[in-house]
Amino acid sequence: QVQLVESGGGLVQAGGSLRLSCAASGRIFSINVMGWYRQAPGKQRELVATIGNTGIPTYAASLKGRFTISRDNAKNTIYLQMNSLKPEDTAVYYCKRVQGGYDYWGQGTQVTVSS
Repeated sequence: QVQLVESGGGLVQAGGSLRLSCAASGRIFSINVMGWYRQAPGKQRELVATIGNTGIPTYAASLKGRFTISRDNAKNTIYLQMNSLKPEDTAVYYCKRVQGGYDYWGQGTQVTVSS
């Protein structure tokens, strides 16, 4: 089993920044992909960004340039630096890890951007 714990969410004004963290623990495999997804009220969960164990990131096209995903393999942790936040970025942000053919999800962290 793998446990994922997100942190760093909160309330921020439009134009501000937040940095999310997601730490993985448990039965960790070196080959994996981790990522961030978000779900706004009344909407489907959507991809924000992913990053493999090699460190190569991918982004949702609409978010590239404002959001940056990174990882620290030694800490089994990924980060999401979010800049120039907009009210439409308000959502619950979830961390996901894929390894060994299984998907693992965190509990989510709320990000609220006020106008």
